[in-house]
Amino acid sequence: MFNAERRQFILERLRRDGRVIAKDLSIELGVSEDTIRRDLRDMSAEGLIQRVHGGALLRSPAIASYIARQQQSSSAKHHIAQAAARLVQNGQVIILDGGTTNVILAQHLPLDLRVTVITNNPPAAVALMEHPHVEVILIGGRLHKEYLVTIGATAIETLRLIRADLCMFGVCSLHPDIGISTSNLEEAHVKQAMIASAAEVVALVSPEKLGTAAPYVVAPLSELTYLVTEREVSDAVLAPYAAQGITILRA
Repeated sequence: MFNAERRQFILERLRRDGRVIAKDLSIELGVSEDTIRRDLRDMSAEGLIQRVHGGALLRSPAIASYIARQQQSSSAKHHIAQAAARLVQNGQVIILDGGTTNVILAQHLPLDLRVTVITNNPPAAVALMEHPHVEVILIGGRLHKEYLVTIGATAIETLRLIRADLCMFGVCSLHPDIGISTSNLEEAHVKQAMIASAAEVVALVSPEKLGTAAPYVVAPLSELTYLVTEREVSDAVLAPYAAQGITILRA
């Protein structure tokens, strides 16, 4: 079997099973574990997979640039944002995380809603400009230009002063075994502070992010209260998340 054929086989197996084990692949494909590990290293370097101890997981498409992510699953993001917006109630304090879906969520909030939104997401803050009764607090820090969020010590210290009702959480990757992960270490620390500052955490997850992993772990799945995703996602895919006590909302 040629290199390209092996790698295509590995990708297909990942899409089917959610993870691959190097030892099992070497037996099934009749090649050495060193060969499989070399394939996995090359596929990781190409951004196709996330290597883990003994094997690999699918890598999240959210690692792409902000502009590229705006084009991904546009219809699904609108449905998810609308469903998540219905969880917001008057008088609440909301932490609004980064991500393109949370920008859409801000646009879908009712114009008569009276809440305080605390966000590190400048595009979402701008989207709330037309909401006359929403107080917007933009968290400071260093602007991550690729993801358009503020990160760093200033953002974390601000979040530690907050006790919010809801955190609308932008998810890079979600996996039943790995938990919540993201592609930037500083952003991982900010996301941890958001989770710690909110009574309930709502994960807005387009289908292609489920069952994927990124290099930096944020938290276990048990930190999530709700998982909002698209209606077409199967019960089998969502079962491991529901088994951990997360309320699943399909949009």
